[in-house]
Amino acid sequence: MLDIKYIRENSDQVQQNATDKNIDVDVNQLLLLDEKRRKLTTQVEELRAQRNELSSKMGGATPPDAKDIDKSKQLKEKLGSLDEELAKVETEYLLLLKQVPNMSSEDTPIGSTEDDNQVLYEKGDKPKFDFAPKNHWEIALERGWIDKERAAKVSGARFAYLQGDLVKLQLALMQYTIDKLTDEEVIVQIINEAGLEGLSAKPFIPIFPPYMIKTDIYDAMDRLEPSEDRYKIEGEELWLQGSAEHVLGSMHANETFNEDDLPIRYLGYATSFRKEAGNYGKDMEGIIRMHQFDKLEMEILSTADSGLKEHLLTIAVQEHLLRDIDLPYRKLLKCTADIGKPNARGVDMDVWLPGQGKYCETHTADFMTDYQARRLATKVRINGKLEFVHTIDATTFACGRTLVAIIENNQTKDGEVMIPKVLQKYMGGAEKI
Repeated sequence: MLDIKYIRENSDQVQQNATDKNIDVDVNQLLLLDEKRRKLTTQVEELRAQRNELSSKMGGATPPDAKDIDKSKQLKEKLGSLDEELAKVETEYLLLLKQVPNMSSEDTPIGSTEDDNQVLYEKGDKPKFDFAPKNHWEIALERGWIDKERAAKVSGARFAYLQGDLVKLQLALMQYTIDKLTDEEVIVQIINEAGLEGLSAKPFIPIFPPYMIKTDIYDAMDRLEPSEDRYKIEGEELWLQGSAEHVLGSMHANETFNEDDLPIRYLGYATSFRKEAGNYGKDMEGIIRMHQFDKLEMEILSTADSGLKEHLLTIAVQEHLLRDIDLPYRKLLKCTADIGKPNARGVDMDVWLPGQGKYCETHTADFMTDYQARRLATKVRINGKLEFVHTIDATTFACGRTLVAIIENNQTKDGEVMIPKVLQKYMGGAEKI
């Protein structure tokens, strides 16, 4: 969440930013509650001081007189009433404060829908075929790589069994990515390619995180909403996480780092779960929009000074890997309405799918500044002063959608798929499947 002091000093900008993000929140009402909260807090503290002073007097050697006893009762009753009122105001205040979105970066385009996202450029050569390219699901069904019919029988719609060589290809993609991002020389190369000299060359730490997250931690990450798109464990304050960063960014809640500890860079793999509420009937064929999907995700904790550069590093990683596996893509700067409530800045990568004749989002990169860390109470000590860390998350590979892109871009007339060169060594040297 935002610092209330910042909101007091920049209320008009905060309200306009909420409007630009299509978020309905009354900043003036928040400030009224904030003022009432502070006044009540002062009154409560003054009454407590009076009561403590009276208690010390009454606790002396001489028995308290009736006047002091009566005054003590009055202070207790008044304090109880004020405490109750303050608790109510605090609840309303905190609820409203949590609705205020993070401030968008200066270069974030103002827009009302994802259609207002700004295409920055396209990279890579789109493949040319001497035959009509097929959709990934046509190829996968013919080769026995995807079985949605049996998955529907077992689990329902939007689930699939992945089988055979497609499983091997996903495991190859995962191992390749881990090898790349845990190699310090590769990190240095990516930093230099992106002109981000001065950034730490720390490699990423691979992690298999938990697949479940507590309600209060999910809420503190500000990723619980939209809750109708999440899966809750019945009878427990636990949810299935919707993406690996939900359980990576929260793992250091209520911890304090030394400046030398940062940045911390994680590479997390998780099977994630979303209901895809509101998307029924959309992308029903194939494995693009599933209730269950696998992702490799980057999560970085940094100081405020290096936060933006770390965000740019995650984007540079995405582009480096996409070029490595030779997939044509476009880069988009997301608009205010599409970056999300906790985000200050967001970038998407869309990969070209020739079988469908369109781009498909495969990567996103989010910069949250200290918005998440403030509620998670994750801090760093710099020159003896405590500050909130900055958090950055970004897709390394959404496995299912990347498999889709590899299949469609590398298909042959015979219905086979050429394996990207960098993945061949992880496939026993095979050149195609």
